[in-house]
Amino acid sequence: MLPQLAAVRVDAVVVEDGLLRITARTRDDAGAVCPGCGRVSGWVHSRYVRHVADQAVGGCPVVVDLSVRRMYCEEPSCPRRTFAEQVPGLTERYQRRTPALRRVVEAVAVALAGSAGARLLAVLGCVLSWATVLDCLLRIPLPKPQVPRVVGIDEFALRKGHRYATVVVDAATGRRVDVLPDRATATVVAWLREHPQVQVVCRDGAGGFARAITDADPGIVQVADRWHLWHNLCEAVLKEVAVHSSCWSKLGPPLREGKRAATTRERWHQVHDLLDQGVGLLECARRLHLRLNTVNRYARHTEPERMVRAPAFRPTLVDPYRDHLRRRRAEDPAVTMPQLLAEIREQGYPGSANLLMRYITEGCVEADHATLSPRRAARLLLTCPDHLHEDQLVLRDQLTSACPQMTAPATVVQDFAVLLTPAPGNGHLLENWIRRGLQDGLPVLRSFARGLQRDQAAVEAAVTLPWHNGRTEGVNHKTKLIKRQTYGRAGFTLLRHRILLN
Repeated sequence: MLPQLAAVRVDAVVVEDGLLRITARTRDDAGAVCPGCGRVSGWVHSRYVRHVADQAVGGCPVVVDLSVRRMYCEEPSCPRRTFAEQVPGLTERYQRRTPALRRVVEAVAVALAGSAGARLLAVLGCVLSWATVLDCLLRIPLPKPQVPRVVGIDEFALRKGHRYATVVVDAATGRRVDVLPDRATATVVAWLREHPQVQVVCRDGAGGFARAITDADPGIVQVADRWHLWHNLCEAVLKEVAVHSSCWSKLGPPLREGKRAATTRERWHQVHDLLDQGVGLLECARRLHLRLNTVNRYARHTEPERMVRAPAFRPTLVDPYRDHLRRRRAEDPAVTMPQLLAEIREQGYPGSANLLMRYITEGCVEADHATLSPRRAARLLLTCPDHLHEDQLVLRDQLTSACPQMTAPATVVQDFAVLLTPAPGNGHLLENWIRRGLQDGLPVLRSFARGLQRDQAAVEAAVTLPWHNGRTEGVNHKTKLIKRQTYGRAGFTLLRHRILLN
C-alpha cells in the first residue's frame, strides 16, 4: 500500500484525530550518498526526526515521522563536512512533503492556482493556504523554450483597453513558447532578433506586429490568419447589405417614410453640399457637430437612399394582431388601450398590458416590419449554396434580383471562399479578386479590398501556405479562463507562469 516506505523500517502506525501518523527510521546497515561529491559514506554524525506529509490514505491525511541520519563526508576535498541522508521516493531536500504529494500540489496549483487550489487540496487531505499554493506554483521551473521555425503571435488583454501582453506559440503544435510583457513594437523586435531560427510568423491583421516582424528581419514570411480574413469579409458584406436595405426590404410590405429616414437624407445633403464647396472632412465634422467617422460614412455614399436602413423590430407576441390594431386606430384615433387589449385577448393574445403599451408607444403599430433583417440577408449571401435549404435558395435569389447591387457581393463571397482552402495557385486568383474588388462600385467591399492590397504579401501566404493562427487564438481563449480563475488579481509574473505551464 505504501511503496515509498520500502527502504525504511516502520515502527508504528497510529490513527489519531483523523490523522494517520507513521513512525519510521532509516536503516543503519546502508550508507548514504553525499550530495556534494557523490561519495558513499557510512560515518554517522547524529540522528534527527523529520515530519513529512504524504498523500491521504482512506481519506485520512498522512504524516511520516521519519528518523534520519546526519552523516560525515569521508572525502577530504568535499566542501560539505556533514549532510543529511535522503530516502528516494520519500524525502527531498528542504521539503516537508513527499515527492508524490508535491506532484499533486503542483498539478493542482497549475490548474487552479491560489484559493481554488487550496480548496481542492483540502478535499484531497492536504491543508494549505492559498499563498503556499502560489509559492509552490512559482517554484516550478519553466520548461526551456525550444523556439520552432514557424510561430504564431497574438496579443491578449491584461486590462482591457489599457494594458496588453503578447503570447508566442508553436504554430504546428500549439505549445507555448513565450509570453512578452507588452505588445510594443520594440519588445517584439527584440524577441525575434534573439531567436533568428524563426522563419515564418502567423499573425492577425494588426499593423504593429507586421511592422515589428519587418523591422526584425524582412526575410521572415508573414502569414495572415484566414479566419480573420473571412470575418472581416463577413463584416464588410453585412455593412453593404445594410446599406441597400431600402431595396431588398421591399420583398415584404413597403417601408414607410419616418423621421429617421428624413433626418438621414437631410444630413447626407448637408455633408455633400459642403464637400462640393471644397470643404474638408474634418471641417465638415466641425460645422455639422458630427464625428469624423460619421462624416466619412456619409461621404462614401453617392446617393442618400443608400443611407436609409430598414427599421429593425424584434418579434413580439403582439405581431399577429398588428393589422387589427392598425385598423382600429385608423377608424377611431381615440380608442383606449384597455379596449384594444380586450379585443385582441378575445382573438387569443396571451401577453400582458405592459407589452401592448410599449408596442403602441414605440410606434411598432404604424411602422412596417422588414421581412428580412440585414444580418439574416447577409447570412444568405455568406453561406455556401450547397448548405441552404430550398426555401432559403429561393429567398436568396429574390434578394439578389430585388437589388442589383446584391449580385456582386454574392459572387465576391463565393470567389473569396474558394481562396480560403490553401493551394499553390491561389496567389494569382487573389490578385484578380483584389483588382475586381477595387473596380466594383461597392464602397465597403472596395475598402476591404484596399486593406488586402496593403497586406497582400501576408494574405497571399495565407491562401497558399498551410499555416494559420488558430492555435494561438486557442491559447488566448485558455488565457481568458486562467485570468477569470484569479479574478484579474494575478500579476504578470504569475500569469506568465501559468500560461507557459498549462
